[in-house]
Amino acid sequence: MNIKKNWWKFLTVGLLFYTVIAGFLGKVPAREILNETIRNLYFHVPMWFGMMALLFISCVYGIKHLNGGKLKDDLIAREAAHAGIAMGVLGLITGSLWARYTWGTWWTSDTKLNGAAITMLIYFAYFVLRGSVEDEQKRGRLAAVYSIFAFVMMIVFIMILPRMEDSLHPGNGGNPGFSKYDLDSRMRLVFYPAVLGWVLLGVWIMQVRIRIALLEEQYHSDQSNSQSVSL
Repeated sequence: MNIKKNWWKFLTVGLLFYTVIAGFLGKVPAREILNETIRNLYFHVPMWFGMMALLFISCVYGIKHLNGGKLKDDLIAREAAHAGIAMGVLGLITGSLWARYTWGTWWTSDTKLNGAAITMLIYFAYFVLRGSVEDEQKRGRLAAVYSIFAFVMMIVFIMILPRMEDSLHPGNGGNPGFSKYDLDSRMRLVFYPAVLGWVLLGVWIMQVRIRIALLEEQYHSDQSNSQSVSL
């Protein structure tokens, strides 16, 4: 492996090792209700940051595909969305676990929780749309337009509506944010590296998926060429 070229992968591994070790063994502030579950802040929230970063990449490359018509841009948009939704699902799971031990239920009618679930459904529909169109160019254009809509709706459901309505989440609906209530100087030393580590992991997953997709396309192309030659 070329260390100079892949330095960020070593950084990713280092940051996530640090996050796991410091996250479980480091000292955290004693808060009512949250107690030791506050450690989930190092996992749940950074996963959502990773999801939003990847879905932003998907939207950007969708727009690039609309402007240039390059199929590779559409492929990157697709795989960024796949990786982003994977991070989103992990965010939902860790959030549900956190809710169970702090709010006493796996799920509640919280604005942000419901918004996150709707966001996942919107992006699942994105993949259904992609699978329903056979023509590559048409599929790419439709998916790109839809991804712009999906990204805007994600911002609305996750970042805007929870601040306008009552929400159990910190920083929403009048509740104090972590920065004022829970996120002390000790936690910041873990939280910010955790955000960077999870975002980089999401980008790494996206890159691997892109490579696999390109190899699959090359394989199918070679198979088609060999069949044409044999005929």
